[in-house]
Amino acid sequence: MKIFQCKKCGDCCKGYGGTYVTDSDINKIAEYIHVSPERFINEYCVLSGKKYVLAQSDTGYCKFWNKLCTIHPVKPKMCRAWPYIESVLVDPVNWEIMGNSCPGVNTHAPIDIVKQTIKEKLAKME
Repeated sequence: MKIFQCKKCGDCCKGYGGTYVTDSDINKIAEYIHVSPERFINEYCVLSGKKYVLAQSDTGYCKFWNKLCTIHPVKPKMCRAWPYIESVLVDPVNWEIMGNSCPGVNTHAPIDIVKQTIKEKLAKME
């Protein structure tokens, strides 16, 4: 049973507190767009607490959203994981909440299947 099918709507690329980027993400994206990591941070990131997040354009979308993700091959770990996130394992109600803002989330899937699928997807990302 599919618990998620991306609709390429970009809703996950808009707002919602920002997309954290790891040092590895920064280096991969900087190389992909042909800038230094320092320039990438200065032009495409903002600080959120002590961590960098991808900056948003005036539309509220990630600066790399243009009807599709323009850095898709090297998108940050946080983006690659969506919607298979640990917060659903902590509280399955989060799956329903995510389904309210993401048309690709199958909120009718049994929660035990959702949790198992998320565990498997996260294990493959490690």
